[in-house]
Parts: sequence; C-alpha cells; structure tokens
Amino acid sequence: MSAMLDRSSAPRAVIASVDEDSPAYLAGFEPGDAITAVDGAPLRDILDWKWMTSEDACVLSYIGVDGDAGDVELERDVGESWGIAFTDAIFNGVKVCKNDCTFCFMKQLPRDLRKTLYVRDDDVRLSFLQGNFVTLTNLDEADVARIVEQRISPLRVSLHASDPEVRRVMIGRNAQKGIDNLEALLAAGIEFDAQIVLVPGANDGDVLDETLRWAYERPNIKTVGIVPLGYTKHQSAFSKSFNEPEDALKVIQQIRPFQVRAEAERGHAWAYAADELYLNAYGDDVLDQLPGAGFYGDFSMFEDGIGIVRACVDDFLAAENEGCLGEAHDLLQAQGLHAVILAGMAMEPYFGRLIEGSSLAGAASALFVRNEFFGGNVNVTGLLSGEDMAAAIRSYEGTDGCIYLLPEVAFNSDGLTVDGMTADDIARVSGKEVLCAPSNPLDCILSLIRNLKDG
Repeated sequence: MSAMLDRSSAPRAVIASVDEDSPAYLAGFEPGDAITAVDGAPLRDILDWKWMTSEDACVLSYIGVDGDAGDVELERDVGESWGIAFTDAIFNGVKVCKNDCTFCFMKQLPRDLRKTLYVRDDDVRLSFLQGNFVTLTNLDEADVARIVEQRISPLRVSLHASDPEVRRVMIGRNAQKGIDNLEALLAAGIEFDAQIVLVPGANDGDVLDETLRWAYERPNIKTVGIVPLGYTKHQSAFSKSFNEPEDALKVIQQIRPFQVRAEAERGHAWAYAADELYLNAYGDDVLDQLPGAGFYGDFSMFEDGIGIVRACVDDFLAAENEGCLGEAHDLLQAQGLHAVILAGMAMEPYFGRLIEGSSLAGAASALFVRNEFFGGNVNVTGLLSGEDMAAAIRSYEGTDGCIYLLPEVAFNSDGLTVDGMTADDIARVSGKEVLCAPSNPLDCILSLIRNLKDG
C-alpha cells in the first residue's frame, strides 16, 4: 500500500474481519481499516460493494486504521471471495423519514427512551437488505436510476392509499412523490411487497377497495399486507382501531374477494390481513377460523404480523409430535418446577389453550402481560417492557417453584427491553428466577430442556 491523500470526508466501509490468505489479507488489509471507494467511485453501502466488485480485479481506496491512506489493486480467482466483512451494511448514514404520517408509531413513544428507538429510517437499502417498509418519498432521480441499474429488488413499500388526496392527508406533502417513484420503479421491473396501515375513517371502506384495485392492476406488486392502526397512550389523535370484532371481521370480509380472484389468477391470496384482525374478529375461536399454512406461502410477510399465529400454532404442534413437550413436562416435574411462559395479550385467545391441551399441561402455564408501558392497543409480545414483565411476575398467583420464561423477541441485540431493562434486572425486580427463551414454541421448549438438563 502507498500513502495517498486523506479521504476522511468520504463514506467509510469499516472492515470487521479479513479472511486469512484471501486477496484482501494478502494486500495487507486488517480489521479497522476503511474502504472509501472502488475504482474511484464512492462506496455508499454493501450493495455498492457487491455491485462494484463483481469482477475479478478492482482498485480499492482506503484509510488505514493507523490513519494512512492510499489505493491498492486487488485480483482474485474466478469464484473466490475478496475476504472482507464489514461492520455495517450502510456506510454513508441511514436515510431518515421526512414525512408527517398521522399514524406514525415513532411519534407515539414515551420520552426518555434509548435514542435509537426514535430513529425513523426510510432507507430503501434497508428495505432490500432487512425487509423494512419505505415510502419512497425521499428518492431523487439518481436514487431511482441506481435501483433500476443495480436491480435492487424486491423492495417493500408503505402504500396506505392510492388516492392522492387521502395520501396527502395521511402522509404529508411528499406523498405524491412516493407514488411517482413507485410507478417509475414498477415500470422498470422492480418488484414490491406493499403494506397498508389501516386507519379508521381515513383509508378503510371504499378507499381500501380503491387502493387494492389500484395495486392489483400492477403485477409487480406481489403482495399487499393490511395492518390495523397501532396506537399508544402517549398521543391524543387516536382512541380506536379495529379492535371490536365487527370492525375487524368487516375488513377480513372486504379483503376476501381480492383473495379469491388472486388465488384463481395468480395462485396465491395476494392480499393478507394481519393476524391482529383475525384475533380481534374471532377471539377464542381464532384457531377454527385462521387460514392454514399453505395460505401464507413462504410467510414472506411474517415480520409484518402476518402468519405469526399460524406459525406459532404449527410449531407448538410440531413440538408435541416430536415429544419435546412431554420431555419438558417430565423434566419439570422431576425437578419440582413449573414453567411460566410470558407473552403479550395478543396471544391470550389461543396460547393458553394450546398448553392446556398438550403434554405440557400441569407443568407449564402461560402468563399474558398487559402492556401498561405503551398502553393504547399495543399488545404484541415483542413490545413488552421490562417493568411490565417484572410486575406481572410479581403478581402471578401460581404454584411454588416457578421458572419464568421471558420472550427473547422483547430484547434487542444488546439484551435490553424497550425501557432499558435486562433479564437480570427483571429477575432482581421481580425476585424470581427467569430464563430468556426464543419465541418460537419449538425452540423455546428445546431451550428449556437444555437448561433443565444443565441444571
């Protein structure tokens, strides 16, 4: 490597690791070094990296961990990796949302949480890499051209409504730009999964019909998920969603004709109601009304709350069929323990019944935790706070010798809940023994079994 001009103002792709004997290793790269350009072009993200280094030779501009800067030419054999892994996927900062959506969940958060919880990302690259939904309102012509050139597809778009005026009211003054960009990308062959956050009196009813018709006419919109408005107690704009059975059922029935047509013409349902709508519509009878696994295909909209209940039920039955529930029951009984599985109120209509009708009966129970931290209609397990879980454990009137299984989905990668508590904090505050376990029922029980066997 030879010293060059400082490139401190350029985006930096910081190297996390270098494979031994790889081209990057042999060139002298090491963790902490930063790549700033490939063949003279700035390196903005991991997508650029894969696109610009697809050939078997390239020139990398760098800033070394010790501050030196320069260029180095790398070559590799056909099919060989460059041997570099980066600390992040985005090198020039995440694009944030500039909209003013009336229903934005981020604007409904309580104060004084971790700063990262308030970051309203609207970055199309994270849509491709992580499945985030984006509005496309902050794309310029160069961004659109790049997506088309690099075939960054499929993407996920927050559609909400096709009517221009409805969109403007719901999203803000940039709403039309989002539709214009969507149309341009669809015309260029980019595929999308779309999301509609359904707000009572705003984009439901006839507006929803119009939006679904509009989307169906565009074949590159592969699926549409309809998700009811979520709201917290930390706002004053909303006091209802589709929580009443008749309101939720009306939405499910309204979507059905589109599903029937899509099943006949495209081989899949295309429009999918969020699990929350089924839970609200059918309550304790939800297991009798929920679509089968085949309806959800590859469960591509799982992270949008679509198909989670079906997957949970099927995973639980798989654990039963594989003998895991019976094994866990016997281990718990032998050690004089009773497992208490914590979950959000959304699981109340069905999860307790699953346990009671299984081989775990008598050795395990479900503890459904009301979300006082967020309030409103927030009831999913992943948004449970540490203080709510600790309070529920303290007040639980169960048998002696309980071990409380905390849902891993309620903790971030640093092991913190939304209110900044760790599992150890919850154990200390509640005064009880806790164990973090996966939310997937089969993995949860297998984790419990391993813990019991390890003592």
